[in-house]
Amino acid sequence: MLSSKEMLDGHGEESPYFQGWKEYEKNAYDDVQNPTGIIQMGLAENQALLRLLRTWLENNQDATRLTNNRESVFRDLALFQDYHGLPAFKNVLAEFMAEIRGNKLIYDRDLKWRTGVELVSIHCSSSNGFKITKFALEEAYQEAQKLSFNVKGVFITNPSNPLGTTMSHVELITFSVAKKIHLISDDIFSGTLFENLSFISIIEAVINRKLEKTDLWSRVHIVYSLSKDFSIPGFRVGMIYSNNERVVSTATKMSSYGLISSQT
Repeated sequence: MLSSKEMLDGHGEESPYFQGWKEYEKNAYDDVQNPTGIIQMGLAENQALLRLLRTWLENNQDATRLTNNRESVFRDLALFQDYHGLPAFKNVLAEFMAEIRGNKLIYDRDLKWRTGVELVSIHCSSSNGFKITKFALEEAYQEAQKLSFNVKGVFITNPSNPLGTTMSHVELITFSVAKKIHLISDDIFSGTLFENLSFISIIEAVINRKLEKTDLWSRVHIVYSLSKDFSIPGFRVGMIYSNNERVVSTATKMSSYGLISSQT
């Protein structure tokens, strides 16, 4: 018997998303070799950072040779546990995340298909630069209520995908406090900003409002990945930052079912 999730078409091999990827890979655009090919516009990745990553790997070849100071680390990799990893890589990642956060290292398809949650969109308008307003939040909340949904939280992407704009947290924090719900911020583009924009994480915004000792502190969560800023989705590296012990404990247990590469 296959699970009901595996029988859905929303994320299968035959879904429009993956069919598009297959067509792109068969006929990818190249300004010299294939100027009439397909341009991939369905995925937002900062591939400029690939050059920096390649340079770092060339200068830190222990990362790819299974060695540390020319000593084999095969035994360590063979006995790898999910709390291990490559310290040099993790340190560089931590420094990068700290830099894009101002030297403060405080950290419908997949979401619905994998978890079974119901999603209600927060509608934004071009008239104000697609900002999330108090009215838009309340409108979405009331729509969920009419559908008899038990609203658990607000899920945002900051900076925005695909606009790349950053947002004010005032309305989001006020709304989350009033409704006693969770606030989840996907910071996956936090290192890829327009020059005239600055990035402030939701955790920093909560600290700036001195809300660390309120119950909101345990309902704010940040997720991040290497897929966009670094353009290396193949590494399958994702992170969660939360002050909620139950969330961290559950994520730690779940990570045992999806370990990342022993190199990372």
